[in-house]
Amino acid sequence: MTVQPKTDLTLADYLQFERQAPIKHEYYQGEIFAMTGASRAHNLIVISIATLLYNQLRQRPCEIYANDMRVKVSTTGLYTYPDLAVVCDSPQFDDQHKDTLLNPAVLIEVLSESTERYDRGKKFEHYRSLDSLNDYLLVAQDEIHIEHYQRYDKDSWLLNEAKGTEGVIRLDTLACQLLLVEVYEKITFDQY
Repeated sequence: MTVQPKTDLTLADYLQFERQAPIKHEYYQGEIFAMTGASRAHNLIVISIATLLYNQLRQRPCEIYANDMRVKVSTTGLYTYPDLAVVCDSPQFDDQHKDTLLNPAVLIEVLSESTERYDRGKKFEHYRSLDSLNDYLLVAQDEIHIEHYQRYDKDSWLLNEAKGTEGVIRLDTLACQLLLVEVYEKITFDQY
């Protein structure tokens, strides 16, 4: 996820810097955090999920963004880069650059040792304040396991889990499903 924060940047300074930076940075309360690279398994899982969702959403007015679409959590001021973001309403952006999404319906994070605690905890706390967000998926890369948090009212979330090659995650919001055997089809776990 992140390494050493840099402090005391205004939001305008961050956006100007970020739009020219060779690597991505999260922003929160005047600090920026450099994002680290992703593993082979992480990349394969992101591509698999993006492809599976894209194939199911092709004929619908939905857009899927992978890795490089910044998401702003307006209520908390967090600017972050989820592994995948899906929007099915008209996408709303922070400004004319159209590089900061405001209204994701689904956010997906592939867990790693360095990000798992943050993705489950503080980051999800920020994400829960997005009125548009209906589904949050945490995807393991060291085992076949997806946790699906689905909003069922303003402040309540229901957890569904799927494990193993027979597992299925149903995203009712999108009228889609993810078969875990397909999500993980190129992943071997002997390297862990």
